[in-house]
Amino acid sequence: MKETSTRLVLHFPKETWDKPVIYKLVKDYDLVVNILRAEILPKMEGSAVVELRGDRKKIGEAVKFLRSLKIKLKPLELDIFREDEKCVHCGACIAPCPTNAFYLDPKTYRVEFNKDKCVGCGHCIPACPLRIIYSAEF
Repeated sequence: MKETSTRLVLHFPKETWDKPVIYKLVKDYDLVVNILRAEILPKMEGSAVVELRGDRKKIGEAVKFLRSLKIKLKPLELDIFREDEKCVHCGACIAPCPTNAFYLDPKTYRVEFNKDKCVGCGHCIPACPLRIIYSAEF
């Protein structure tokens, strides 16, 4: 068994809001599912950012299952963006960031953004008073 992980953005059609999708991924495909962010409401379209960990083959089977439900999948690729030239380095984005992707550089006292650490949870978006942190997904 070759274990791997992948981060995906899932877009749920409104017909799937009441389906046990995450349960199936865990139970039927033996995957560890880490929900990084989700916006799913009854009888509406929704979206979620998830990390799937497990056997590579099982992840492939799970992706086919998700597509069979007409859930659109997209790899999470640096989902969070910051307009660096407009940043005033106030630090409001640092505290809500669970992975320390936003941090204060002790030499320059500037807020830096390490995109490699970002999991796309989006907690930084409402924290930014200038609204210069955003996501194309949410």
